[in-house]
Amino acid sequence: MLLEFEKPIADLESKLQEMKDLAKGKSIDLTSDIHSLEEKIQALKKETFQNLTRWQRVQLSRHADRPYSLDYIYEMTNDFIELHGDRTVKDDKAMVGGLGDIDGRTVMFIGQQKGRNTKQRQERNFGMANPEGYRKALRLMKMAEKFNKPIITLIDTPGAFPGLEAEERGQGEAIARNLKEMFMLKVPVICIIIGEGASGGALGIAIGDRVYMLENTWYSVISPESCSSILWRSWDYKEQAAEALKLTASDMQKNGLIDGIIEEPLGGAHKDLKSMAKTIKATIIQALKELDSINPEDRINQRIDKFCSMGVVVE
Repeated sequence: MLLEFEKPIADLESKLQEMKDLAKGKSIDLTSDIHSLEEKIQALKKETFQNLTRWQRVQLSRHADRPYSLDYIYEMTNDFIELHGDRTVKDDKAMVGGLGDIDGRTVMFIGQQKGRNTKQRQERNFGMANPEGYRKALRLMKMAEKFNKPIITLIDTPGAFPGLEAEERGQGEAIARNLKEMFMLKVPVICIIIGEGASGGALGIAIGDRVYMLENTWYSVISPESCSSILWRSWDYKEQAAEALKLTASDMQKNGLIDGIIEEPLGGAHKDLKSMAKTIKATIIQALKELDSINPEDRINQRIDKFCSMGVVVE
């Protein structure tokens, strides 16, 4: 899948491959030309991805090949054990969670999961959790607290499922309870936005001691398309909406809403899963070292103060 702004790069890469095939097939020495074109491609990549608009970063966060929660979890751990069900309704497959080992330390992973093909997307409900998904997440958080295991949440959702049945089963209450309970967890909580971070659907597992965003992700109360449809009665103004929402990682950091940005490989996280997972893992390990040195009561107070200080009120 090629995004519009990636096409000039793809055209040059295609020419590069043709040149390599020609050199190989006819035994022509094109080493200098190949090297020159490779440098040109690298320079164009850097220029392109360092100057992406907010809407282009939104597009990149939704790339079909972008890694999802389970991709990162399996890459970072050797013995992940997935846990299922909220013990009330059913197992929501849009929300995944379980225990995994990071450098000899057991942690509780919780994350939203999308699907790669039509069948998987239907099964995972496009990463939009129902109330039972948030209740499953809370059950796993409480289990982690009971056994004194840190919690890592991976956020990637277009929002909580807005269907009638979700509202009937208490969607708002389930998310609100998660917010309340996450503030009071005695174990370290690290939240990482790995793709889309939309509205309460994202916030329902994003109250943590440390909140990070990958470089090409977004975090906002509403998506650009929905914002456009409300303000302009059309989706045609989604690019303007993205600019107005200021929803990128750099915007969030400037506004003091996140604790850090995790750099992605050139071209996006989907270009090098192993490298991206390694970087995320290093960030988690470093954050846990910092949080382990704080006693639980102080950690909870810092967590509460952190979120209460967000926003500016002008009277």
